[in-house]
Amino acid sequence: MHHHPHQHIRKRKGEEFPSQKGIKKFLDKIIFAVAFIMPLMTLPQIYNIWILKDASGVSVVTWASFLFFALIWLSYGIVHREKPLIISYATWIVMHISVVVGAVLYG
Repeated sequence: MHHHPHQHIRKRKGEEFPSQKGIKKFLDKIIFAVAFIMPLMTLPQIYNIWILKDASGVSVVTWASFLFFALIWLSYGIVHREKPLIISYATWIVMHISVVVGAVLYG
């Protein structure tokens, strides 16, 4: 579900970031948008929970697990100074918290 570039590995190998070569250059340019936009795909679920007050079928255990692992990914991103990971997982954490709290309240 979540992919990330290994900028720190490229740094060790002496590769430039963002890359100046073909597909790597393209991916390096769009990854920040993807990191922010991808978690926003959760907004319809959040709308159903918070606006319609309907959390039927939403598993608190599943979303709490997503939250737990997103915290680990965010920590990894911070330690390795991976901005796309930090942006993505910080955004995911906000989304996961919103779903978990809403599922508890309206589930």
